[in-house]
Amino acid sequence: MAKKAVTLGEIMLRLSTPGFKRFVQSDSFDVTYGGGEANVATSLCNYGLNGVFVTRVPDNPIGQSAINHLRRYGVDTQFIARGGDRLGIYFLETGASMRASQVVYDRANTAISEAKISDFDFDKIFDGADWFHTTGITPALSDQAAALTEAALKAAKTKGITTSIDLNYRKKLWSKEKAREVMTRLCQYVDVCIGNEEDAHDSLGFTSEGTDVTKGELNLDGFKDVCRQMIDKFNFKYVASSLRESHSASDNGWSALVYDGKEFYHTKKYEIRIVDRVGGGDSFASGLIYGLMTDKSLPDAAEFAVAASALKHTIPGDMNHATLADVETLLKGDGSGRVQR
Repeated sequence: MAKKAVTLGEIMLRLSTPGFKRFVQSDSFDVTYGGGEANVATSLCNYGLNGVFVTRVPDNPIGQSAINHLRRYGVDTQFIARGGDRLGIYFLETGASMRASQVVYDRANTAISEAKISDFDFDKIFDGADWFHTTGITPALSDQAAALTEAALKAAKTKGITTSIDLNYRKKLWSKEKAREVMTRLCQYVDVCIGNEEDAHDSLGFTSEGTDVTKGELNLDGFKDVCRQMIDKFNFKYVASSLRESHSASDNGWSALVYDGKEFYHTKKYEIRIVDRVGGGDSFASGLIYGLMTDKSLPDAAEFAVAASALKHTIPGDMNHATLADVETLLKGDGSGRVQR
């Protein structure tokens, strides 16, 4: 039987301008669905695991459409609660070259932000589960969502399930002060923490000499310093950070750093031409989770995660549809992009 991973978060309707049009140019939008934890569940199913997504959606055709989208990719949706008035929406304008992408949120008072702990039977949800994953986006939605996230983490830990969180600080959702208050409380229940240096500072208050990603350069010593601080405070089993070198909106360097409290490992770096960078971090998180759930060593899990997420940047939409074979081919060094016949 495939190992079971549960994720908790919000799925949203994504409306993106066709091609590289600006919002003011576009008279139509491309429609899909996505969200950090939903993206992770989808990728894990794609790799052959049992991915379970937990959320709350409105009991209307839009909520059902979101559920159908997840089911299309094999995600277990049986524990999704119904209720509330609306599904969250986000608008995406994809940038190119020196013009950055833009995201506009419309996610106030969404179904998951008003969910109650009693909407979910975590004892049943976590039955037979091996892993639980969430992100810092969910508790940022509302105090109720923060309480729900904490209840889920506590329930998972009570059952001895490995837990992970992707810090994912979003300044459009909450302040640094509120984030640090809530995330510091949540992280005491976390085994694997994923997040870059900026997220660690904004969400948890850790500081170092820093990296200016806008210069396309990395300060690995700064990342290592933050990782040490994080493990010292929270006793995480692993800390992992994707490392993005932003040369432009179209071209990035992409690698990762992982730390087990004793040794650091810096992965291979990929130079990627971006088709869609949304979900890149989620694809890294899902790749790392997959690697660790299938008993890969930490370096091998990190290499799998970076390769998988490099491929995601070439795929439109929130979700990573790269197959295991695709990832394994890239890991073997074949990044030629030659037509497969």
